[in-house]
Amino acid sequence: MHIKKIETMRIAVPLHTPFKTALRTVTEAEAIVVKMTCNEGITGWGEAPPTHVITGESLDSIETAIKKIIAPNLIGHSLLGRERVFEILHTVLVGNTSAKAAVDMALYDCLSQFAGMPLFQFLGGYRNRLETDYTVSVNEVEEMADDAARYIQNGFTALKVKVGKDDIETDIQRIKAVRQAAGEAAVIRLDANQGWKPKEAIYAIRKMEDLDLNIELVEQPVKAHDLQGLKQVKDHVDTPIMADESVFSMYDARKVLESESADFINIKLMKSGGIYHAMKICTLAESFGVECMVGSMIETKLGITAASHFAASQKNVTRYDFDAPLMLADDIVEGGIHYQGKRIHLPEESSGLGISEIKKQYIQNKGSVSNA
Repeated sequence: MHIKKIETMRIAVPLHTPFKTALRTVTEAEAIVVKMTCNEGITGWGEAPPTHVITGESLDSIETAIKKIIAPNLIGHSLLGRERVFEILHTVLVGNTSAKAAVDMALYDCLSQFAGMPLFQFLGGYRNRLETDYTVSVNEVEEMADDAARYIQNGFTALKVKVGKDDIETDIQRIKAVRQAAGEAAVIRLDANQGWKPKEAIYAIRKMEDLDLNIELVEQPVKAHDLQGLKQVKDHVDTPIMADESVFSMYDARKVLESESADFINIKLMKSGGIYHAMKICTLAESFGVECMVGSMIETKLGITAASHFAASQKNVTRYDFDAPLMLADDIVEGGIHYQGKRIHLPEESSGLGISEIKKQYIQNKGSVSNA
């Protein structure tokens, strides 16, 4: 089974409400979609959104990396020698993790179709259903409380609350209001997106502990590079700490794990460069007794389908942040995962990702590299 063609497409779909974090505000989901064609009549799909403030990539850089560098080096290779193919993907250029992730998804889609298995079964098959949390964007206190109450009423039982944009006291007021609106039974996770300094984080988390706000975990409270600060926070609070932007690669993960700087790791395919290295990070974390969440950027159901298949396949992935497609004004994908409120069902009747097509009205332009 050889790679014949790799096509790229630009897509864009509006969000029904803006997505706000300490790092950015998003009103439209843009992405580069990859369509890979093999000579067995198999087609694989992948997606890469631009996330400038996290991965450093833009639509132009993702598209150029795939069309000018990755695709020409992969065309003609057999997927039956997949270790060689993934070696090429990850060594042909430095960084560009989102571009690599989109191609990685398409490769795994093709491989699992060739094997005649859904991707989550091909990767390990630990479970076939997931439950996602829902994100409360950082806004004024009253608006965040109203959003939290609405999401709980809609059946979500875990909320991921964005903080870190303003002063600490305002963040504490936000969390108090969200807890009151969501009720005592709701699981509340905080994500500061690197917005606090270590001492600020310790103060804020301790204050929330004193107020008995029952926070499940706090994600990336300090700057990504500040592992010493991350460990300082972890060692001085009772609430578990999760590393996100601090971990792109398995080498980053090893530093966090060996230094005991975090209680959990958030794996995102756009950071790891796709499933191939995400599997290694997950296995490494498990060897240290550290559980993982799998999260996402603002992606369509295409990218989240791939992330869901990976997450479902692994025992050590215990939390899921896959609400991005629910924020979009429309579903642009034919096939893939199926949402039923907070529950995500993975398709078992089709092999690979189970995606058949992208709705044409959202495709802005196309390009391709082939051996024809």
